[in-house]
Amino acid sequence: MSMSAYRSRIAGTGSFLPENLITNKYLETLVDTNDEWIQERTGIKWRHKVKEGQYTSDLAYEASIQALQEAQIKASDLDMILFATVSPDQVMPNTACVLQSKLKAGDCMALDISAACSGFVYALAIADQFIKTGPMKNILVVGAEVLTPYVNYKDRDTCILFGDGAGAAVVTRAQDDQDSIIYSHHLHADGEISDLFVLPAGGSKVPFSQKVLDEEMQYVKMKGREIFKHAVRTMSKCCKEALEYNGFTPDQVDWVIPHQANVRIIKAVAYHFGISMEKVVVEIEEMGNTSAATVIIALDKAIKDGRIKRGQNILLTAFGAGITSGSLLMKY
Repeated sequence: MSMSAYRSRIAGTGSFLPENLITNKYLETLVDTNDEWIQERTGIKWRHKVKEGQYTSDLAYEASIQALQEAQIKASDLDMILFATVSPDQVMPNTACVLQSKLKAGDCMALDISAACSGFVYALAIADQFIKTGPMKNILVVGAEVLTPYVNYKDRDTCILFGDGAGAAVVTRAQDDQDSIIYSHHLHADGEISDLFVLPAGGSKVPFSQKVLDEEMQYVKMKGREIFKHAVRTMSKCCKEALEYNGFTPDQVDWVIPHQANVRIIKAVAYHFGISMEKVVVEIEEMGNTSAATVIIALDKAIKDGRIKRGQNILLTAFGAGITSGSLLMKY
């Protein structure tokens, strides 16, 4: 049997954003900033925040139920759950297993992956390989984050960016009469610059202690200017790599869905890649940066409102802490 005996297709998607909002006006009361400046610099009007007692697996559950219903399969039909997150419910057990229990999925492989904002693209590529080579038929791919506990709301550079949210996609084996296909995926990492975006405490290097709290090492820290530069460069490079590999031109791409980190990054990627912003899905205004969840939430919203249709060529691209990056070209 050939190593590419089967094709993958996204059979259903879902997304969920918690009700609580962190508005720019609210942030004005915490740090020296204002609504106009935030919108101009980031494109964000508000972000979502979990309510007390609501965790990453809860957001993922809501998105997953939608995706399963749209795909018309039961949770018990799943062969694997791939859960992309940097904000798991807890260090162990993995959150994929927690979600498996909540969905009553029964016995299947369940795995968390940590690639930060590139997480969903990484996970979708992994799912494609398991389906393409034959072992599995139905895989739930989740990108979900509860980032607000890791944000220092005294740090103007980071508190304006991040929010909570989740998205999910059911990836299945395509039938002969379904022309959906994942053409290729191109994944990269550059650990040499991994210090650009870090969460210092909580691992074996810096276990939690009073010192961690005193020095506020439980919050994300980011070198914004360097991140901006590398994000534009790597996502543009990954997009071009996908097209060159498949012999596509930008005109053959119907939609680009980039990681929703900052509207200026998105516009710069479109410019360097040579594609009109009219073909770029931008949802950052009403959700902010939700890390591994951004690409799948944006994809789901564009499918639900009719922008993305079956048979269209979709290019996903992302960039995240690590430094990770990647692209995936598919016919939806």
